[in-house]
Amino acid sequence: MKTVVISLGGSILIPELENHRIKDYVPVLQKIATKCRLYVVVGGGGEARRYIEVSRNLGIDEGTSDEIGILITRLNATLLIAALGGDAYPEVAKTHTEAIRFGESNRIVIMGGITPGQTTDAVAAVLAERVGASVFINATSVDGVYSEDPKKNPKATKFVTLTPKKLLGIVGGTALVAGSNNVLDLIAARVVERSRIPLVVLDGRDPTNLSDAILDGNVKGTIVSDLKTMPLPI
Repeated sequence: MKTVVISLGGSILIPELENHRIKDYVPVLQKIATKCRLYVVVGGGGEARRYIEVSRNLGIDEGTSDEIGILITRLNATLLIAALGGDAYPEVAKTHTEAIRFGESNRIVIMGGITPGQTTDAVAAVLAERVGASVFINATSVDGVYSEDPKKNPKATKFVTLTPKKLLGIVGGTALVAGSNNVLDLIAARVVERSRIPLVVLDGRDPTNLSDAILDGNVKGTIVSDLKTMPLPI
């Protein structure tokens, strides 16, 4: 059975508690998990950024602010586990080693953050490398990788495919502070380059984009890979 790792942005799953997509994601993740071994790394979203903003206003350092954000990612992960019921391993994996062990149950494994200074995208990229994933999916708030931030420049070019080296050039100038929210951070992009695991960046605001890509090969986003073969469907 092939393995898929999804980095599920907190701003996608839980932009705020009053406006979450957990119910929409549950059947999609359950469907995907019938065809592959599935790992999901959940971000902090709007709630994490609210906590981090309070932390900074209190004069708390970035490392501690990051620790607070990690706690929120794990709380979001706990909500998703509870909603998935018996289809998910009943504990949030706090390390990659735990995630690998939990994966032996053949249930969906859910993680949050791990280390201050490391985004959940980076956590997911390393996890994809360690479990030998067939593909790494980054579900974010844009519909692919652009030459520039499309929210700032509507004329930015969207890439259907590009190499990991080109991706590094695009994301190389992004900031690394607590609560960062970029299409992909530099650490994750470097791991994608060294692991040679195909990355797919797609719009996670519509959960069916994930199942369409993973199960049907209908990718409405950007494929980052040096490989000549299409990584999807699984």
